[in-house]
Amino acid sequence: MKGISGALTLLWMVFAASQAFKIEISPDSPVMAPIGASVSLTCRAMGCEAPAFSWRTQIDSPLNGKVRSAGSMSTLTMDPVSFENEHSYLCTATCGARKAERGIEVQVYSFPKDPEIHLPAPLQVGQPVTATCLVPDVYPFDRLEIDLLKDNRLLRNQEFLEPMESKSLKNMSLEVTFTPTREDMGKALVCRAILHINEVDAELREKETTKELQVYVSPKNTTVSVSPSTRLQEGGSVTMTCASEGLPAPQILWSRKLDNGNLQPLSGNATLTLIAMRMEDSGIYVCAGVNLAGEDRKEVELLVQEKPFTVEIGPGPQVAAQLGGAVVLTCSATGCEAPSFSWRTQIDSPLSGQVRSEGPRSTLTLSPVGFENEHSYLCTVTCGRKKLEKGIKVDLYAFPRDPEIETSGVLVSGSPVTVSCKVPEVYPLERLEVQLLKGGRVVKNKNFLMGADKKSLETGSLDVTFVPTTEDTGEALVCLAQLHMDELDLEPTRRQSSHTLYVNIAPRNTSIQVSPSSILEEGSSVTMTCSSDGLPAPRLRWSRQLKDGQLQFLSENATLTLTSTRREDAGIYVCEGSSLAGISRDEVELIIQGREGNKDYFSPGLLVLYCASSLIIPAIGMIVYFARKANMKGSYSLVEAQKSKV
Repeated sequence: MKGISGALTLLWMVFAASQAFKIEISPDSPVMAPIGASVSLTCRAMGCEAPAFSWRTQIDSPLNGKVRSAGSMSTLTMDPVSFENEHSYLCTATCGARKAERGIEVQVYSFPKDPEIHLPAPLQVGQPVTATCLVPDVYPFDRLEIDLLKDNRLLRNQEFLEPMESKSLKNMSLEVTFTPTREDMGKALVCRAILHINEVDAELREKETTKELQVYVSPKNTTVSVSPSTRLQEGGSVTMTCASEGLPAPQILWSRKLDNGNLQPLSGNATLTLIAMRMEDSGIYVCAGVNLAGEDRKEVELLVQEKPFTVEIGPGPQVAAQLGGAVVLTCSATGCEAPSFSWRTQIDSPLSGQVRSEGPRSTLTLSPVGFENEHSYLCTVTCGRKKLEKGIKVDLYAFPRDPEIETSGVLVSGSPVTVSCKVPEVYPLERLEVQLLKGGRVVKNKNFLMGADKKSLETGSLDVTFVPTTEDTGEALVCLAQLHMDELDLEPTRRQSSHTLYVNIAPRNTSIQVSPSSILEEGSSVTMTCSSDGLPAPRLRWSRQLKDGQLQFLSENATLTLTSTRREDAGIYVCEGSSLAGISRDEVELIIQGREGNKDYFSPGLLVLYCASSLIIPAIGMIVYFARKANMKGSYSLVEAQKSKV
């Protein structure tokens, strides 16, 4: 067989040498390359084992590129392409005394960016404006055409046919003057540039930019409406609404005129609402309608008068206080020079807090807040013969920690698992809602509707049992707890915890492959390979079973090799694939037999091998002889070889 293979190789060499020497160059057509890009020209020789390559331009200017030749191929890479690469390139390949040459033309162009539309701002109705369409960094610009359109109507077209004095990038522009109207608002101004080079793909030789027209009319007819009146009592509220005409609709800006004549900004909404007005809020308020075309103002004067004696309690009519924290209740009197304060609970239980009164204000501080502070508190203010009373309700809550997610064990595909979501130390529990979500979907929802009379910290728990699958791996298990208390503004009312699922597949299909056999002769070698399926990949462990049934650890490799085996190596070998999800095992019994005595015999196989070698050696000698003869002549012919033999 080796002799036949050598002969075939020699025949193939003869055939390859007979092929005509030629070269090809790719791309096979003129190259149109964008300036700044990378272009490679490839020259390939055929019919020659070790060609030599050279590159040059047709006018013998520098290549401006890197040449890399290997085997039958040579590549000229120009990176980046510039004006210096606009040549006809020639690739010359030499094979011994033979030479072949092919050429390819490289042309360059530049059309890198979309056109730019430039407009003076702002555009005002009735005032002429000049729009400029700029196409940057063009080459060759004598093939450029620009269209400027408004609302799909061509305003102007220009082709730049003047000759180019030098090779350079140039910014080309087209200008059009028109007079905007109200109807132009929102219409599209389009600049379209076309570089007429057929060798460039259609989508690359046309670029377009669109700009939406914004046409302005300066603001005018600005008006202000006031409700309920420009004369107010201290503590009252007023709403002022401003409107102004213009195109586009003017932005409304509210400000207040200060004593020094400067304006204090207040709002950017059309409606300005002022609440709890004080006497110092009296003054001149200014509404301005503003757009890019101009501004129009309207002033209104507000007068705030002193109000009668009033009492306010805070933070509000109802407040939520965290157990163990602190809360300050404030009672304020307005319209009274020397008020007198007193505090009590609505059911006349102890205050369990500290009162401090100074000037027009009194505070009741509850710290630390306990269950005994869950009351409605009343503040009574006496001013001369007048007496006013305001109340505030204190609701308690405890929601200190994020939920805790627990699973009943390792997640194993196909085995039910129970997930517990626990929210510790909650009060009031009847306001708690817990949701368990898997993969963004709600699995279970629970509201804890218990008696409101129970004042203690409780743990809310939600249990869900499901059967995980491998598709659950990577999904998020989220426990979302919400304490529904409207009084909680700044305090956290939502807490959540998340746990990424990782589903295991218990080890299975554990198997042992033995090579060459589980029945061996003493002194031989054996290789046992173990495999096991599971997720994560099971950990493999080799052991040998002792006579008492115990397992003797051997290795943690997948392959166990025994060399120069002895009879005492016989026995049962066990491979275990294990993970947190379980264990799978397989075993094999090795039987080791004693060696038989040496016998003298003549193998028939040895006879066949001897006969074959007696034929192969002369054949190899002939092939070597013919090959040497072919090398001396430069070629090899099977016919000539036969003749010489004769």
